Amino acid sequence: MKHTIISRTSVANLAKRGKPALARLGDITLRRTLFCVSITVCLLMAAGTAQSQTMTLDSCLALARRNNVEIRTSQMDIEQAQEVKRQAFTKFLPQVSLNGIGYLAASPLIQFGIDDIQSNDMREMLTEIYDLVSSENDVQNEVSLMKRGAAGSIVAAQPLYAGGRITTGNRLATLGIEAAELQAEMKMRDVIENIESSYYLVTGLQQKKATISAALSLIDSLDRTVQTALANGLVTRSDALQVELKRNEMLASQQQLASGIRLSKRLLCNQIGIDYSDSLVFEEPQDDTPSLLPFCYSDTGDTLRPETRLLQLNIEVEELRKRLTLGEALPQLTLIGAAYYGNTLKNDARGNAVALLSLSIPITGWNETTHKMRQHEMRIAEARLQQNHLNKMLALEEEKAYSDMVDAALLIKSDSSALEVAKESYRLATLNYQAGAATLTEVLQAHTLLLQAQNAITDRHTTYIVARRRLLDLRRTQLTND
Repeated sequence: MKHTIISRTSVANLAKRGKPALARLGDITLRRTLFCVSITVCLLMAAGTAQSQTMTLDSCLALARRNNVEIRTSQMDIEQAQEVKRQAFTKFLPQVSLNGIGYLAASPLIQFGIDDIQSNDMREMLTEIYDLVSSENDVQNEVSLMKRGAAGSIVAAQPLYAGGRITTGNRLATLGIEAAELQAEMKMRDVIENIESSYYLVTGLQQKKATISAALSLIDSLDRTVQTALANGLVTRSDALQVELKRNEMLASQQQLASGIRLSKRLLCNQIGIDYSDSLVFEEPQDDTPSLLPFCYSDTGDTLRPETRLLQLNIEVEELRKRLTLGEALPQLTLIGAAYYGNTLKNDARGNAVALLSLSIPITGWNETTHKMRQHEMRIAEARLQQNHLNKMLALEEEKAYSDMVDAALLIKSDSSALEVAKESYRLATLNYQAGAATLTEVLQAHTLLLQAQNAITDRHTTYIVARRRLLDLRRTQLTND
């Protein structure tokens, strides 16, 4: 590669002769630089947008309704119950079957001749007739039937009365669909509660991490003050080491929080059915100001909760099963129609049709049916006892959810006051330390109490939000960001 050496004089002469060209060259260079900078900024903004994805509670719940394994399984259970309903409905329709038969025998299955007649007079008369006819025609002295043949038939059976079992079976299938829907509703509620708990766990840990970062800033400010005092000989090396020890403790806590956030995010991603990514950002709750719901619950079973209706369905199912058992001992009436076409007897094919009315009356088995009926009655009585007991338990569960919400709201007020006290204590300790009226240990202790108060208020807000939404879920209230 050849190098050209240009002196300052030559550059000056070129500048004098080509000022317009250099101006144009500088303008082009400036434009190219601005264009490259613009492209770089756009790419960085696009990369930042692609790298981070903000998730809200509503978006998590929407994904869970579509992707969660338990919710999808409960929907499949509903579809299976619907198929059982369709299967039970087919019992109202006629049962139609097609049948076919064909055979080939080594010798005719039916052979009957003149010699087989027991009456001598009849045998002799037929022999004379046969001799007279056979002399002019080729006639056999015996009849052969069923050496080979084929036939087909169609049979239709329409149940007219089956002891009420067909109607009862269809009602059972209908209750099965309703029970599956109630189970799906309960599963949906439980899944949503778990997702809400996981979501607020993540956001609570994120708030604690932000609190730790702010606390580290205070420690850095205190460290600068201590280093300045150490340089001036106002404090000892031990004070600086105490600040360093405090910073290391907080860095360790920050790392623990980061690990907890990552694991909590993975759990939440599994619950809502998406792949985990470090770029996922979960939005903090916008408003967590305590607002109490009214206290109302009922222990009479008149609530809208799915558990109450499911208990009632259990009783209705047992009553229908009792009717099914009774139907087995009742008469059954069936209309049967059959059509036939074939040549099973003779070589020429023929057809026929027949209609039958079948009545079946069970005679034995009444003793067994009586015991089965008593067994169903005891199951119905047991289901009623469970219904009364569980209704009270459901009411107690709602009362406990309300108490948890009220307790959390009251403790938020108490912790808020404690936080203000901790802030003031830390401020006074810092001022006294700067004035020489307090030791560094007192400042660090005040800082520790401040950090504990901040984390406590974060936990209390999370507990309140979870308790409040739990109460809303139990009352089957539409889920919103309150």
